[in-house]
Amino acid sequence: MAGPCREAGLDYALDVTNLFVMNVEFCTGVDERLDLPVVLPPPLDVVDLTGARVLVADDVADTGRTLELVRDFCAGHVTEVRTAVVYEKPQSVVPCDYVWRRTHRWIDFPWSSLPPVVRRSDRPAR
Repeated sequence: MAGPCREAGLDYALDVTNLFVMNVEFCTGVDERLDLPVVLPPPLDVVDLTGARVLVADDVADTGRTLELVRDFCAGHVTEVRTAVVYEKPQSVVPCDYVWRRTHRWIDFPWSSLPPVVRRSDRPAR
């Protein structure tokens, strides 16, 4: 779930070289989402996490269900799990450990405000 976090230099700022990514699809448009968050391939191998201290980072905790899925996935295998987001919304089911800003507003991120340059044929248009 590192998405924009690597580009933002989170790995550099925390002096972490073993950054793992879980790609989770949930939000499909403005206030539109799937029924449940879905982990997309390739899945993360829990062997890589065993005994680690993990920071789950995401751009926004809107419902918090994506963070909840990843946090719970890691919890049985790691020593500690913490969460960090750029934005946290009041309805999030996960109270994040580290938050830059809290808001109730919709956020247009530069990486998701425009339509994709190339669209996969099996996905509906946003």
